[in-house]
Amino acid sequence: MAYISPYVVEEASAGDSQAASERIKALRDIPVLPIAPEIPDLAEFLLSSDGLPAKARLDALHIACAAYHRMDILLTWNCTHIANPSRLPIMRGLCCARGLQPT
Repeated sequence: MAYISPYVVEEASAGDSQAASERIKALRDIPVLPIAPEIPDLAEFLLSSDGLPAKARLDALHIACAAYHRMDILLTWNCTHIANPSRLPIMRGLCCARGLQPT
């Protein structure tokens, strides 16, 4: 089953209003994961532990939400921070340090 986070909805809502409306329409049938208090905390940990640069706050939130909810796959086009092969082991290690073992 596929899920999205509120951060996906936030990004999809940005920009040109007509395009944003189309993006939101495409997402409407996909369940949205809840935001637990631990998610922003984990995102801050990823940012403060040199896992991601400060400008990648939203990327950190995407990763934290997927890790917290134990998602098997985080589908993204973002190869700069999220799907970056050199950052992936770092992100896994930081999430494991917070007790979020990969599935």
